[in-house]
Amino acid sequence: MKLYLDENKNAAARKVVLNDMMLTTELSTTAGSKMLEGYKSLFEAEAVTRLKAAGFEIAGKSNVGELSLGLLGETSYFGAVTDDKGNLALAANEIVKTTDAVGAVGLDANGSFLRGAALSDQVAIKPTYGTVSRFGTVSVACSGETVCVSAKSVADAQSLLCAIAGHDDKDGTSLSDSECQRLCADAPRESIKKIAVAKSLALSADEATRAKIHAVVDALKAKGIEVEPIDDSVLIAAKTAWNALMCAELCNNVSKYDGVKYGYRTKNYTNIDELYTNSRTEAFGELLKTAILFGSEALSTENYMPVYDKSLRVRRVICERFAEIFKDYGAVLMPVCSKTAYTEKDVADNKYISFDEASYIAPAYISGLPAVVVGGVLLVGAAFSENALLELAKIAEEG
Repeated sequence: MKLYLDENKNAAARKVVLNDMMLTTELSTTAGSKMLEGYKSLFEAEAVTRLKAAGFEIAGKSNVGELSLGLLGETSYFGAVTDDKGNLALAANEIVKTTDAVGAVGLDANGSFLRGAALSDQVAIKPTYGTVSRFGTVSVACSGETVCVSAKSVADAQSLLCAIAGHDDKDGTSLSDSECQRLCADAPRESIKKIAVAKSLALSADEATRAKIHAVVDALKAKGIEVEPIDDSVLIAAKTAWNALMCAELCNNVSKYDGVKYGYRTKNYTNIDELYTNSRTEAFGELLKTAILFGSEALSTENYMPVYDKSLRVRRVICERFAEIFKDYGAVLMPVCSKTAYTEKDVADNKYISFDEASYIAPAYISGLPAVVVGGVLLVGAAFSENALLELAKIAEEG
């Protein structure tokens, strides 16, 4: 079991863990894949530069599922990580839990970062899309992937977010400084007085997860915040659409890993076609190959309109539904995942469990909206509402 894939043993105070999707010049970046084993970048991620400028030191690169796919990092070429109870855990959260690291920062596209925080009783923030630069990350699904932060407390998570948020000319999707500054801790905010609970998503989770939802709801109600269940039938459609979009974008983003310029190269080839095919066949894991095939199929001439284009239309409908909800509510509360613990057997029994579990995180990723994990549940808010969500998180943390 490898927690760190590369470690900076000279790091001192205010240490931060990076998941292995973030490029660094001193440490290797593998993205949990045999394809990039031992790879070192010539430049570092913008978020890493900002962390250093804010006085944080990089403790190391944590193990991550291959290209951030999988449930909790179990698809990593370097093996799964388990906690002291034998349950699957995300390496970054285990490091934060067992060391003096302030928190973790990492790119995520399928919810494993948020899921890991929820299952380890930590706080995580997925910021509004475009407020944190994705420059210098191993790209998976450009239209929804986000650099997220996690920590043991709301205060630590907020300090990490403030350090990395801001406009970056190197990222074409980066928002303006005036918009990014709305995430700063001292920025003006409106308190949330009323939240909605995604009814069917909450009911689909197990009893232990529902108990966590009830605990957070009770804490919020005790502070005078109204909580009401809502119809989430539209939001449920986000899972299928995001899985299609993520895989379609993924298959394009990994096309550069062909064994020619860098990365793993097969020894078994006699021509360029065999070099491409055998390098990718030998270096990529099963789930990643499945996602590539699914994405390629979604982008095919036959399926482009009924699958890919329709998924884009569903994205618009999801965004419109959220806008409608936020006219009456300040946030939507839902589970992060269906259970409070997963084992390697769960994954063995269902190889595509991470795609099924996307039901809970897909609404936030497909819409680009901010989300906060606290008390094992997820709070999704309107764009730039991170500080308001964190105020709710503080109530749940204390309650």
